[in-house]
Amino acid sequence: MEFIWDLCAFSSKKSKMASSDLPPNDPLSPRTHTSQRGQCSLLRIWVCVAAVLLWFSSAGCHEKANMSNRIEITAADFHERLLSGKMMFLYFQQQVSPTISLFLMELEKSAEALQDYGVLVGKVTCKKEPIEAYCTDTKQQHRAFLFRGSKEFLRFSLDTVFDVNSIVAEVLFAILHDEVKYVHTDGDLLTLEKAAKGTKDFVLGYVRSLGTQEHRSLMETAYVYGSKYQFILITGGPVLKELGVNESSQLSRVWFVHCRVHGTVMTPVTSERCPLTRMRTALSTLSLHTFLQLMEAPLVSEVFIDPSSVPLPQFPYQLTPQVFLFSHPATKHLDLDTASALAWRLRGLALLLLVHRQSPAVKTPDKYNAAYRLPEKSSEVKYLTLHSLDDVLELFTKQQEEEEEEEEEEDSHSGELDDEVAAEVYRNRGHFLDLDSVTQLTSDNFHSEVAQSGLTVVLFYLKWDAVSMAFLRSFIEVAEKLEDSRVDDIQMCVVDCGEWTYLCAAQPGTAVPFQPITEFPSVLLIQPQQAAQRYTGPLTREALHRFIIMSRMASPLLLSTNEEVTSFLQEVPHPDLAGYRPHKVLGLFRTESQTDLSVFTEAAKLLTGEVLTGLLRDGLVEKWAVEYDVVPPAVLLFPSWGKLSHPSVLPVTSSSKDLLTQIHTTLLQPVPELTVENLPSFLSLGKALLLLFVGEEEDEIGQRQNQALVDQMRGVRTERYLPCWIHLGRTPAGLSVLGSYLGSLPPLPALVLTHLPSGDEVYQYPPNTPILAGSVLQWLQSVEDGTESPAGMLGGDSWPPAFEFYDFLKVMDMQEVDPRPPEEEEVKTEEHLVTKAMPYDRLDVNSKFHSEL
Repeated sequence: MEFIWDLCAFSSKKSKMASSDLPPNDPLSPRTHTSQRGQCSLLRIWVCVAAVLLWFSSAGCHEKANMSNRIEITAADFHERLLSGKMMFLYFQQQVSPTISLFLMELEKSAEALQDYGVLVGKVTCKKEPIEAYCTDTKQQHRAFLFRGSKEFLRFSLDTVFDVNSIVAEVLFAILHDEVKYVHTDGDLLTLEKAAKGTKDFVLGYVRSLGTQEHRSLMETAYVYGSKYQFILITGGPVLKELGVNESSQLSRVWFVHCRVHGTVMTPVTSERCPLTRMRTALSTLSLHTFLQLMEAPLVSEVFIDPSSVPLPQFPYQLTPQVFLFSHPATKHLDLDTASALAWRLRGLALLLLVHRQSPAVKTPDKYNAAYRLPEKSSEVKYLTLHSLDDVLELFTKQQEEEEEEEEEEDSHSGELDDEVAAEVYRNRGHFLDLDSVTQLTSDNFHSEVAQSGLTVVLFYLKWDAVSMAFLRSFIEVAEKLEDSRVDDIQMCVVDCGEWTYLCAAQPGTAVPFQPITEFPSVLLIQPQQAAQRYTGPLTREALHRFIIMSRMASPLLLSTNEEVTSFLQEVPHPDLAGYRPHKVLGLFRTESQTDLSVFTEAAKLLTGEVLTGLLRDGLVEKWAVEYDVVPPAVLLFPSWGKLSHPSVLPVTSSSKDLLTQIHTTLLQPVPELTVENLPSFLSLGKALLLLFVGEEEDEIGQRQNQALVDQMRGVRTERYLPCWIHLGRTPAGLSVLGSYLGSLPPLPALVLTHLPSGDEVYQYPPNTPILAGSVLQWLQSVEDGTESPAGMLGGDSWPPAFEFYDFLKVMDMQEVDPRPPEEEEVKTEEHLVTKAMPYDRLDVNSKFHSEL
């Protein structure tokens, strides 16, 4: 909807520009178009809506697909447009980095928004189009530039134009620098009020910081309505106190300052100040437009019929409540003054109508002196007998003030959270988790509780870690699902490591069957007389539930009959796994192969929860060995993506570790489709990714084309690289990944080589070149020979666990027995807190880290 108002603004300017086609005297100066800005009538709005619908149906998809190419401009284009005096917002790209890549993606998004304001957004690639002064100075790579009137007008640090909202807001703010005033003190505001009294109304906006969505909404509205109202911007200062706003407030606010009227019931002519009306909804382009329309509504409307007969409010007031006051002939003028006074206090909240009882059409009983109608209640009118105007105000302000207070508290905290998971956890802070379905373990009850169950699943978490709290909710849901399924042989437990530090740290004397917990959240499967098994799958409810169900099954499962073997290979092993096809491994061993059998058995235990393993011995071995044409001892692998009739065959190695590695490697799909869930497992292989990005298919032809590309990738036989692909329709996050790799979005399909063990370079297969197996192999050889230049670089950011384990109790104990004098102890307290954490030699360095994607 915001785009429609932008389009209205642009259509208003376009008619003005037609005759002169951007004259040379600063053609896009806001003052050139003030006579037509803000004239979006109802008819124009519908025209704009039609234009938007037409754009979507005819060219929307094409424009989006070619956005990356559209913002790329050459040196010749730059000089030509600079001489023409057109407004341009440009970035001169000297190199590719993750930060630059993210900025370029936001720059592409802003191109469409700013073109409606006559601003060309572009990128110059300095390697191809070196432009002196902008491509030679390395400092310029951290800046974007606004050109206006055939010269550089303003430069922006990339820290201030970091996303589409900040880009649009800052550019429009620069364009409107002569029109949008900035005030810091109440004296500044009073001076402007005195100068504008009787001539122009103000729109006074407070935004907590520049470059936000609220700042953008204010600037977009100022561009449209700048000729009608004086826009004033506040970002802080003493003026906020005068307006009744706490300077630490995180909420943006807007006031309408009525300076055009000459005195009101609320403010007499002699008053220096203009009356204020505060917008009580969240600031957005649409809400601000609606608010300004309300300010244009009549203060009081007089009617001569019953409230129930008054028509519902029409656009743009259809969502605004109506308040009715009744007037008697004898007190007509007094009633009008009373209605006007109330109308000022209800400004922006409701429309006020004065019903004259002198009309015979008014049948409302005299005992009622007021009524109201809410928009969501359609034509239902409620009648009231009021004794004070404050009673009317309370109807519309009490609930809204409570909502604003809650929103203020919510925003003041969530604004400090720089992580989406943390923000979501905070929003759900009032929904207390029910821990009845799980057992809370402590140092006192750990051993007794674990001994009661053949399989115990334990979640180790920290209350102040957002990911821990988010996963705790999923963990509890899994426990409840197991309880509903009457699964009673699994005990679900949790440990708050902030409370039970000795237990989680596996301190001497605790005798726990696991290594110290060094990452949160962590899930361990504990069985009697066995080492604990760490869960390394995705932190989702479905994946954990599937892992637990598969962990209940014997590993390996001894198969004694042909029917059991057939059932193991062909059927779903558990109702809760319906629709899921797990990997399966079948071991064939004769009686004399005891050493090989022990190797397989140990590997099978390590595969618990991930792969279903079966074991054949003695008589059945020969039959199934003939069935699959193998010589025992042998290990048959049935990948979930393969056919039962063509298993992979592995010899039994000398160690379970080697066998485990071979099984994991063989179970990998030849050209796997990458998803958010399986990406960590492929990255853990340590191989470079030969990654194909394909778009979403629109029809069967597109599906066949994508399948043909994947088939070509299967022909790329290489041990050094892992051929794989991402379907951007099923995994939309891949679009951001591709953009971060290359700095911009190339045409699809796109093939890149990334995550090289030797470095952070990203190579792109030549665009618009057919992707054929032979051509890809030749390209890979040229990369190895060093004749290909990288198209981008991976970021150097590391993603360690959010919290290392910290033994608070140990620190407290050490402080209690510290023999030094109090003065010295006080001085060294900070040193204790820094240096007395758990030693790193106690960390489990072999534990696998969760990848929080």
